[in-house]
Amino acid sequence: MTESSILSLPNTVSSVLPIDVILNGDCISELKKLPDRSVDLVFADPPYNLQLAQELWRPNLTLVDAVDDEWDQFENFSAYDDFSRKWLTECRRILKPDGTLWVIGSYHNIFRVGTILQDIGYWILNDIIWIKHNPMPNFRGVRFTNAHETLIWAQKEKGSPYTFNHHAMKALNEDLQMRSDWNLAICSGGERLKKDGKKLHPTQKPEALLYRVLLASTVVGDIVLDPFFGTGTTGAVAKRLHRHYIGIERDPDYVAAARERIENVYQVEFNPPIFVTPDPRKETRIPFGSLLENELLKAGQRLFFGPTGEVTAQVLSDGSLEYTRQTGSIHQIAKLIRQGPVNGWDAWFYLDPDTSERRSINDLRMMIRKMQIPGKE
Repeated sequence: MTESSILSLPNTVSSVLPIDVILNGDCISELKKLPDRSVDLVFADPPYNLQLAQELWRPNLTLVDAVDDEWDQFENFSAYDDFSRKWLTECRRILKPDGTLWVIGSYHNIFRVGTILQDIGYWILNDIIWIKHNPMPNFRGVRFTNAHETLIWAQKEKGSPYTFNHHAMKALNEDLQMRSDWNLAICSGGERLKKDGKKLHPTQKPEALLYRVLLASTVVGDIVLDPFFGTGTTGAVAKRLHRHYIGIERDPDYVAAARERIENVYQVEFNPPIFVTPDPRKETRIPFGSLLENELLKAGQRLFFGPTGEVTAQVLSDGSLEYTRQTGSIHQIAKLIRQGPVNGWDAWFYLDPDTSERRSINDLRMMIRKMQIPGKE
């Protein structure tokens, strides 16, 4: 996509939506130009309103490059709250009914932002603690080292469907359910954009953080809006993952850096098996009886509970199992044996006649699914 790319939106207020574009201008003014119900996700890294009172010096007498930019300055809390309410309201209007919003902040602002987003109708799904591997120390030694930031994940409407790629998150975390505490390093090294040896942007976020956010809560082709685009981390990661982005940024230097950065991102050619994580909850339901109908299993055959266990059950002609004179589905009998929640497709194994090895009945279910898809062998 180029800077002039647009997407047709026949059912919205506007007929077109700029995609893969950085809009150079005031956040709220540019948000007002975007059509209702047009984006899938908002990721916002708003000003933190740090209100630093004095310079910070390290023990070696070097000055800390702190966040003291004009864009992070507000007259008082009331002014900051008014600003937050305006951009959050516009983002909620622009989000699709099943859209979600992520906002990141520190103790200086995240609680105020959280209150406002609840007041205007968002519903909080999670708060995520980003634990930094390498945080800046508290050089004066008067407080705890601030070693984390907080992300709020909220949906536009309570109870609406929304995207959460649970299985992708589990796979990313070595097959363990992803927790709400994320251990990630701050942006540093070659990833940190610099100008004349100094950080170009004081709060540039690491791509690893955005990778996790976008992989968790968007799908290929989704449109991600970042109203505080900065140097383009959201756009760079969106491009890598074959998502679209809309960035809003008022600083022309940041815009120029973000454009160059995104242009240089290498995008692997789209291939569904690479970028689309299968979600078993959305796959076609296959009754266990289909395995008998397609002669993948036979009535009277024995199934084993687990890959190595001694317990067996007999397959009946109607697709139920018999175990110690009790009959039921693959799930009911598995639950009876294990005395707790269990998925029968994962619990039962059959003996492969060619190899004399146990194989999961789930393999047979996948064979049935392939048979139902044209072109699959």
